[in-house]
Amino acid sequence: MKNFKFWFCTGSQDLYGDECLEKVANHSKIIVEELNKSGAFPFEIVWKPTLITNELIRKTFNEANQDEECAGVITWMHTFSPAKSWILGLKEYNKPLCHLHTQFNEEIPYDTIDMDFMNENQSAHGGREYGHMVTRLGIERKIIVGHWQNKKVWDDLASWMYTAVGVMESSHIRVARVADNMRNVAVTEGDKVSAQMLFGWEVDAYPVNEVVDYVNDVKKADTDALVEEYYDKYNILLEGRDEKEFRQHVAVQAQIELGFEKFLVEKDYQAIVTHFGDLGGLKQLPGLAIQRLMEKGYGFGAEGDWKTAAMVRLMKLMTLGKKDAKGTSFLEDYTYNFVPGKEGILQAHMLEVCPSIADGDISIKCQPLSMGDREDPARLVFTSKEGPGIATSLIDLGNRFRLIINEVDCKKCEKPMPKLPVATNFWTPRPNLEVGAAAWILAGGAHHTAFSYDLTTEQMVDWADSFGVESVVIDANTDMRSLKNELRWNSAYYK
Repeated sequence: MKNFKFWFCTGSQDLYGDECLEKVANHSKIIVEELNKSGAFPFEIVWKPTLITNELIRKTFNEANQDEECAGVITWMHTFSPAKSWILGLKEYNKPLCHLHTQFNEEIPYDTIDMDFMNENQSAHGGREYGHMVTRLGIERKIIVGHWQNKKVWDDLASWMYTAVGVMESSHIRVARVADNMRNVAVTEGDKVSAQMLFGWEVDAYPVNEVVDYVNDVKKADTDALVEEYYDKYNILLEGRDEKEFRQHVAVQAQIELGFEKFLVEKDYQAIVTHFGDLGGLKQLPGLAIQRLMEKGYGFGAEGDWKTAAMVRLMKLMTLGKKDAKGTSFLEDYTYNFVPGKEGILQAHMLEVCPSIADGDISIKCQPLSMGDREDPARLVFTSKEGPGIATSLIDLGNRFRLIINEVDCKKCEKPMPKLPVATNFWTPRPNLEVGAAAWILAGGAHHTAFSYDLTTEQMVDWADSFGVESVVIDANTDMRSLKNELRWNSAYYK
């Protein structure tokens, strides 16, 4: 990922003279310096000279467009800035935009305030003029209100930065389909051309055996070395299997990991889909191999689910470098617990859950798999962390995409599941299982999800808004009557 930066652009005018403009520039520099020194931001903020004229505004925004490291522009109106001067620059600008509605001073200087001060510190005034123009132009932006030294403002701005990076990196996501969608399954289908037009995703198909060639070309010494890494890093659960045979099964996954990764690197893909029904010359369904690739940042979707693969990659990019990150993964709704007071959904997949969400020990198991008609695949087994997270599903409604976001609370299962040979996550959707599941189904959500502990609903809504995509939020405030109305209204708005 690029070394992204965010430009800080301050709006003003020359009506109040050079002294005022000097103060404006100095205040802007101080804000940028202090924000960067705070350590609260994942990316550097770059100060830019005060924007006054149509020509300079237009030039600055076009330079931002051309600068590959610029992931977005933060705008602040220090004084009143006549907004017609911003029209051309805003119209030509094509990156994420934030309107930081703040002012240099936190408190009104009651004892000394005069008209000079009023003219110089007009964010309340200038921000509305600017905001009107952005609204009239129909440009999506993030509005953050509060004093620039306030921690919530820092948090909101840092959060938006991650979203902006997600918008910028979206056009660099390339998904390799080494299998088609599972036959007769509807929700994993979708319009790949529309997805590329809207999000920038490239979704390409390859014969499975073209990837198998990469797997077969892996040197035995490299495979053996990776197996040793597995044995050092994970618990080995033989469960009565012969150790030599077990190691052979694990070695198959090591060879798949190395072969798949070389294919993805050489072909420049960042996400991949597989399907148990189309394995070609593979000896096992990729399990441990895919789990390890996801942990390295690759997106994944099972049974040909390219939309979820792209979303997993996107959400991993949006959390890259985040302090104390708890993980992001592909997951699938499997089975319910309806016991009163203990309601929840057991999340898993037949093999492919990212170990970034694991809590505690991670083990390797080799167990038979009824799907695929191949050898018993090796896989990583663990339980997931506790805490809040979001489950997302991007669906194709035929004429548009919809992003569904459900806030969930991940919990420990009440009892161990010794016979279940897969990684699991158990969560209760908000507001509760009954409403959460009904709302998800009503909105058309898939059984596959891109899940993260580290992203917020607001971030994902902002991401969808940046592309003009409908977002449906299921959270503590959701009720079915309101949701039904929301979906009806959305069908009229999003055409």
